[in-house]
Amino acid sequence: MSSPVESALTERRLHPLSWLFTLIGQLKQFALPLVFVVITGRRANADFYSLIGVGVLVAYSVAQYFTYRYRIETDGVVVRSGLFQRSLRHVPFARIQNVTVHQNVLHRIFGVAEVKLESAAGGPRPEAQMRVLRLDAAHELERLVRQRVVPAGDSATTEATDAAPPLLALSTGEVIRLGLINNRGMLVVGGLFAFMAQAGDNLLGKFFTSFGHWLSGQAGAMHLTALGMLGASAILIALMLIALRVLSVSLALLHFHGFTLREDNGRLSVERGLLTRTRGSVPRQRIQAFSLTEGLLHRWFGRRSLRVDTAVMEAVNDKAVLGELAPIASPARIDALVDHLLRSPSAPANERPRWPIETWQPLHPRAWRRKFSLPALLVFAATIVVSWLQGPWGLLLLALVPLLALRATWWARHSAYSVAQDLIAFRSGWLDRQWRFAECQKLQAVEWVQSPFDRRHGMATLRFDTAGASPMASALAIPYLPEADARAIYEQLAAKLR
Repeated sequence: MSSPVESALTERRLHPLSWLFTLIGQLKQFALPLVFVVITGRRANADFYSLIGVGVLVAYSVAQYFTYRYRIETDGVVVRSGLFQRSLRHVPFARIQNVTVHQNVLHRIFGVAEVKLESAAGGPRPEAQMRVLRLDAAHELERLVRQRVVPAGDSATTEATDAAPPLLALSTGEVIRLGLINNRGMLVVGGLFAFMAQAGDNLLGKFFTSFGHWLSGQAGAMHLTALGMLGASAILIALMLIALRVLSVSLALLHFHGFTLREDNGRLSVERGLLTRTRGSVPRQRIQAFSLTEGLLHRWFGRRSLRVDTAVMEAVNDKAVLGELAPIASPARIDALVDHLLRSPSAPANERPRWPIETWQPLHPRAWRRKFSLPALLVFAATIVVSWLQGPWGLLLLALVPLLALRATWWARHSAYSVAQDLIAFRSGWLDRQWRFAECQKLQAVEWVQSPFDRRHGMATLRFDTAGASPMASALAIPYLPEADARAIYEQLAAKLR
């Protein structure tokens, strides 16, 4: 039952301009067909009928959001919506795992925000979505959810934790370093080329042909010699690489400007963005696994990156907001942050996982052979095919075999694992280093994998499943273990899971 104060505010309305943002959200789904009609100039009746249908759907959606109401009760949030088909949804505070406050440029102009309440159940839609609220009402709803979700007696510390220094805050210089390291501009260019390749009419081929003709024309106009052509090509490549880095830095500033990571009563909150500001929060105990990355550029700048998997990742629309918990920071700062997140206050001091791990165990002595075997077989097969088609020139591919052997040796030398203090971890890589680890109590399943080649060499691989793992990221696994060690770890973790 609601308190007297909440009864006075029985139901709350959305912002008066919510219909505008609903309309924009609907039109985004039909942006490409509209652009196609405008560019091609087609005026077929079917096109206009489709536009009329879009207008009807938009009007219906706007009418639905005019009927949207919500109220905050002592145990949850109640949402009433619908015009012809009405629904009444009660979202208990205990189920709310993530609160996302989203602001794009238009939101910031009108002083409003979009709020999403996510649960651990996942799914394509949030438990509740308020589009849109006044900014103060959005922050008030977020604060109320945080206060109601924390354990009893902890709400008195909310204001103190809000004033506490953040766990991590990125300056503009750090964000620029992030853009120089991650090179996400290449992804944008690759996506553009992929779109051109699928657009039909050989658009990508025409682009490269036109670009080649332009280069030839410029070279002919300047009467460049062969050496001049080589120098001009080097300058052009350098300018393209610089342009890609500038694009990457621009994307980093757009996404990570003002990045701040805070902890409030056991909830981690991330706020970031230059034009579009996004703020998401998740309970600290929902973190399931950690991924540390230190590439070659990371080491040149003295930095690392930290990603986490959470149990609500499938339900969050802006997954990267909470996934990239520390996009860039010094190794010491990253290690201190991980150690803080692993040390649960409820666990005994002697049983808390500690980071960084001091003692690592090596893989099987012949792990480099297993890492080398498959690439070497592929190179031998490619050599046979190319030699049959092109003659002796195909034998040049065999020069890759020593490089593959060296790569496998260095990989095995720098790979190791650890199962201690309720933490399972695996590190790998030489130029690009990675650490993947999770608390044993967060594991959902453990899998024993042993191929015929593994049995021949007396080794096995262990794979571990955690909630919220991204399908695009590498899974938590320890490959090429000595069979006896793998069996002992498997039985130990299987007993814990049971």
